[in-house]
Amino acid sequence: MLTESIDLRCPEHLLTLVPDRGRIKDSSALVCERGCRVPVINGIPRFVSADNYATAFGLQWNAFRKTQLDSYTGTTISHDRLTRCLGGSLDIVRGKSVLEAGCGAGRFTEVLLGAGARVFACDLSQAVEANYENCAHWPNYFVCQADIEQLPLALNSFDIVLCLGVIQHTPDPEVTIATLARYVKPGGTLVIDHYARNYAYTLSRRLLRPLLIRLPPVLAQKAAFALARALLPMHKMLWSKRRGIGRLRTYLSKISPLVDYYGAYPELDDKLLSEWAILDTHDTLTDRYKHLRSVEEIKRCLVSCGLVEIEVSAGGNGVEARARRTSAEP
Repeated sequence: MLTESIDLRCPEHLLTLVPDRGRIKDSSALVCERGCRVPVINGIPRFVSADNYATAFGLQWNAFRKTQLDSYTGTTISHDRLTRCLGGSLDIVRGKSVLEAGCGAGRFTEVLLGAGARVFACDLSQAVEANYENCAHWPNYFVCQADIEQLPLALNSFDIVLCLGVIQHTPDPEVTIATLARYVKPGGTLVIDHYARNYAYTLSRRLLRPLLIRLPPVLAQKAAFALARALLPMHKMLWSKRRGIGRLRTYLSKISPLVDYYGAYPELDDKLLSEWAILDTHDTLTDRYKHLRSVEEIKRCLVSCGLVEIEVSAGGNGVEARARRTSAEP
């Protein structure tokens, strides 16, 4: 892992954290000179408790540790999405320091590492365990469990700050974006995406989600997985280009809570299509926060952060954006 060059800071005092060797040979914690202690569990520093608003995401990414990894699917789905968000080429990350906020199981982490980036990955949830399992064999890699709003890092530290598939699930997207922008070096780039106003928040999802997020996360996961598995055969049966059946499938997609990828990713086999559907159905029914923003709203937020060369467009996850930092001022 990438450890020597990382200046980890205590979020409370912003003081440098060092291993607490104590009387044992292997460090089990990081400490600052003011006495703050950060546990290191399974090789991963934990700056937050295991129980937080992102618990459901941790459960899903540990249940589907490899499902969306290109190295597992044999596709370039994650590679292509990341490349597009970065502006068309992965060359921009080669030899650069990248903060990946909300790293999940590592679908983009492994692509960044493969492209030659030095990656500091973090996630609020225990998805960091899946990320560590998938990516710890790479050089120039570090992961920790931390809150985006209280990152254990110095400001103005990274050439690129990347946050995909995450911001809409935080309590206040504008605060999240402004916080991330503060970690970009002058001359560096912020790369984000966000759900758009046209997000497919169907009636069935609107009815089910409030019920599931009231349940303990483990029970909500079981319920969402069971529902998805029950609906999959019907969606698969109607996966056809024949005109009549096609109309039925269109109708089903409007009333079913299942996130249906049949037809969306022809490069995935039936097993993977099922895994993606179950995973993302759980995702859309159990996220504690689900914010929607327009292209104009994201652009205004980036402008308010003092960023320049702002590029915002509809696509991908909803809205995709890039912007550059010119000043060290937060």
